[in-house]
Amino acid sequence: MTETRLSFKEMCAKFEVTPRTLRYYEYIELLHPDREGRSRFYGHREVARMELIMRGRRCGFALEEIRQWLLIYEDKGDKVQMATFVEVANRQLEELRKQRQQLDDAMDELVRLRDQTVGLLK
Repeated sequence: MTETRLSFKEMCAKFEVTPRTLRYYEYIELLHPDREGRSRFYGHREVARMELIMRGRRCGFALEEIRQWLLIYEDKGDKVQMATFVEVANRQLEELRKQRQQLDDAMDELVRLRDQTVGLLK
């Protein structure tokens, strides 16, 4: 059974990223596509890695954190990778809570200023 591979263009379309982004992920060694001449092809492993990268980005992780996390799997296996994920996820959750509080504070201040300005217009 042959493995389904995506072309560079198909990979960009599947994950809704620009060619520049995909090339950058390769440059910083997040992805390692097969090369045939100048063409790049992405197999199951690279698609799975890209899904993890995109999920990590949505959760606010830095690319270097994602790269290090992916390397743990290659070097130490999935148990260590999962334990590491729990640690970094807890840290990231705390950071997101802080950011949410900052956003809530900014929104409260903006509502207060808006309401005060509306009062001055009357």
